[in-house]
Amino acid sequence: MDQSYAFLLEVTKPRALIFAFVFVGALSWLCYQFSAKVTRGRVHGSAIAILVGLALALVGGLMTKGKNGIADVPLFAGFALMGGAMLRDFCIISTAYGVRMEELKKAGLAGGLSLVVGTFVAFAVGVVIAYAFGYRGTAELTTIGAGAVTFVVGPVTGSALGVSSDIIALSIAAGVVKSIAVMILTPFLAKPFGLTNPAAAMVYGGLMGTTSGTAAGLAATDPRLVPYGALTATFYTGFGCLVCPSICYIIMRMIFG
Repeated sequence: MDQSYAFLLEVTKPRALIFAFVFVGALSWLCYQFSAKVTRGRVHGSAIAILVGLALALVGGLMTKGKNGIADVPLFAGFALMGGAMLRDFCIISTAYGVRMEELKKAGLAGGLSLVVGTFVAFAVGVVIAYAFGYRGTAELTTIGAGAVTFVVGPVTGSALGVSSDIIALSIAAGVVKSIAVMILTPFLAKPFGLTNPAAAMVYGGLMGTTSGTAAGLAATDPRLVPYGALTATFYTGFGCLVCPSICYIIMRMIFG
């Protein structure tokens, strides 16, 4: 066993990043298969993959007593680069380049307002919860509030404001909880929320914002509504990355000093 591990480590060490991509690809495929065959699409594959990733990070940290999760295990050292700020920000920018303002106009005034309201309401809820748990620093409150917008906006905001990795991790956790909650609860809330037509789906996408959560939730409700909900939800992350480290932070400075 030790010899096999040593051989595998020798082979993957010069190709650590490639091995990380292969491992994540295989893990994602398994999670989507589990979603389709076990939960029948009720729990989206991305939600399962996120939970498995968090569990692996915990196991890696406990095994090595380190601070970088699974990346502290020599075999998975490539995750330090794959999960780092450089590739994360690259993904965000590449997503933003695929967005067209003409598409947002199709959502109409209701879609635009839902986008703004959804972002600031989610931010405010995140700030209130963080304050209730004893956080008082303006940058820390802003980062956790941004995490409640999405688990991508949180780390982007935290990096811009220079907070510690612990706070950034909390912001990611807040966004992950929101995403999974939206995935699971959308089918149950569809009827009382009136999610029966494209217009309602666009407003819902703007209010909830989490693209993966909204798409998965609408897919479990009515697959025909997914493109409409995803239309406004797609803009949510980019909008949050713009306003949370700037406008929201300025407002927080005015309130908390």
